[in-house]
Amino acid sequence: MSLDGPPKAIAGPATFIDDRLGAGTFLKRNLRKVFPDHWSFLLGEIALYSFVILLLTGTFLTFWFKPSMGEVAYNGSYGPLVGVHMSEAYASTLNISFDVRGGLLIRQIHHWAALLFVAGMMVHMLRVFFTGAYRKPRELNWIIGVLLLTLALAEGLTGYSLPDDLLSGAGLRITEGVAISLPLVGTYITYFLFGGEYPGHDVISRFYSIHILLIPGILLALISAHLILMWVQKHTQMPGKGRTNRNVVGAPFYPSFMAKSGAYFLFTFGVIALLGTFAQINPIWLFGPYTPADISAGSQPDFYMGFLEGSLRIMPAWEINLFGYTLPMSVLIPALLPMGIIMTGLALYPFAEQWITGDRSEHHLADRPRNNPHRTSIGMSAIAFYGILWLLGANDWISSKFHISLYTTTEVGRVAIFLGPALAYWITYRMCIGLQRRDQELVLHGVESGVIKRLPHGEYIEIHVLPAEDLVALVKAKPSIPAIESASDGEGVPPKGMRNPLGRLRAKLSETYSADSEAISLDGSHDGHHNGHGNGAAPAAVGSGEPEQKSIGH
Repeated sequence: MSLDGPPKAIAGPATFIDDRLGAGTFLKRNLRKVFPDHWSFLLGEIALYSFVILLLTGTFLTFWFKPSMGEVAYNGSYGPLVGVHMSEAYASTLNISFDVRGGLLIRQIHHWAALLFVAGMMVHMLRVFFTGAYRKPRELNWIIGVLLLTLALAEGLTGYSLPDDLLSGAGLRITEGVAISLPLVGTYITYFLFGGEYPGHDVISRFYSIHILLIPGILLALISAHLILMWVQKHTQMPGKGRTNRNVVGAPFYPSFMAKSGAYFLFTFGVIALLGTFAQINPIWLFGPYTPADISAGSQPDFYMGFLEGSLRIMPAWEINLFGYTLPMSVLIPALLPMGIIMTGLALYPFAEQWITGDRSEHHLADRPRNNPHRTSIGMSAIAFYGILWLLGANDWISSKFHISLYTTTEVGRVAIFLGPALAYWITYRMCIGLQRRDQELVLHGVESGVIKRLPHGEYIEIHVLPAEDLVALVKAKPSIPAIESASDGEGVPPKGMRNPLGRLRAKLSETYSADSEAISLDGSHDGHHNGHGNGAAPAAVGSGEPEQKSIGH
């Protein structure tokens, strides 16, 4: 391919558009935009493609779904429910499943795509968090991502409730309980959603409008803004040979990235279609229509709501009675606190880290998670917090299958929700330090070659060879973690802003957060001041001549 100008496949259409719209230069420039080549950058594509599939399958389902709670007698193809009185919403869902050609397949594809949409966003957000890709100038895009995840949970909740079966009705009852427990505004919100006393006659139609119009419209706007900002700010890239904050090493948008993305979309669609074909999900005909007097045993929400279910199950029965009003803390705390901790923590973290470290520089190189032990440990603590709550959302199944008392699983869960994140933090921190030391050994001592050599005096040694240049560049790209200046002169007098309690707290947090920025040096020395382990002789580095020889015994 000639480097003198754009490829013919770009130049032709660009000239055609430029002659008519004057946008040819814009098209040429952006079609040659370079994207970094790393597998983790495609995790966000899973969520994007799942959303596209959701829009397509959701449009199909709207042709036959009737968002009404009016009562009808079922007379469709599913024999066990013939003659049973149910809502039009439930009857139309049964009709889609059994009487519309391809209806059940599209329903299941839609449901699996919804699960993959949320899962894709979660994994993508974890990748961004652990690599520090939320830092300046991408804080706004990170906030948009947090909003997208929050809206996706609300979209899943409203869509889950639409079939009006017994399982979704149980979840809707929990939603009503949470809404009505809110101080001052709870009854107003409940009446707005349900149109009167629970269950009312309007909740399905109102959830339907929210599910197919309001939230998807906001999601489309935010996804568009997210992609535009990513395009303008350029993508972060993993560290390595030739990669800096001032360049992007990768392949152009056309044809490389477009071909890769097209194939990835087909792969994503294929996986979802296979799941929809062979993995049954949400068989509403087995649950029956919803009636407020009934409830199904062993009912579980979709995975993304499991952590809220778990928090409700382990919460003690606490309530506060004050001035004639009751605050049901057993509902308010599990419904609002876990979500508040996770979402608020995610939204504020970029700014909290900037405040702690004082780092206001731009970052276009992603971090390896091991190179920022405290950030990685905080992330794993949040995952442990979420995972424990999610697991305890099935405490009845755990109790039944493993023959453990339900009270025992609940009590263990109440302890684990505090102990688990702390343990995850400590284990992750030690693993990060260990991996950094392994990197140091790799650079300073080389790679094991598997060649054993016996010396004249009988000692056996293994020959170590120099590691590949790309690997060395990746390890040596470890940045130092910035820290604020807590003292301005040799006498240790702190700056004016660091003399109050908040300033001293900030200085202490900054010192702790950046304490391992020099713990693993690559010049053959350990920094004992920062990590407390500098008590050994520095190992000899691998030279450019003879490979290093490591003794393995006599």
